[in-house]
Amino acid sequence: QVRLMESGGGSVQAGESLRLSCTASGYPSNLFCMGWFRQAPGKEREVVASTYTRGGVTAYAASVKDRFSIKSSSNDENTMHLHISNLDVEDTGMYYCVSSPTGPCNSDPQSYRYWGQGIQVTVSS
Repeated sequence: QVRLMESGGGSVQAGESLRLSCTASGYPSNLFCMGWFRQAPGKEREVVASTYTRGGVTAYAASVKDRFSIKSSSNDENTMHLHISNLDVEDTGMYYCVSSPTGPCNSDPQSYRYWGQGIQVTVSS
């Protein structure tokens, strides 16, 4: 059983940057896709980024494409980071790390078998 643990959330001011981290445990070597969803208050969950763990395309939602970036940890192969720059109040929400042992790595929540518990990001103006 794969477990995902998010960290790095919190309250920030608009315009600041933040780095979220996701650490996988269990059988992380079996993971094929990893990504991040978010859910704003009163809205549905939406994918913000998804990537193939063994190389390939990393996709971003159009609304975050120039500000969000997925990067692997330089010192922990089981950790993935989501770098967020120039935060906006619209980025406020619960962020979930997701993964799956199979593809496709897309925007459908049902494509991802494993979900972290989520971590809150609050952006104030």
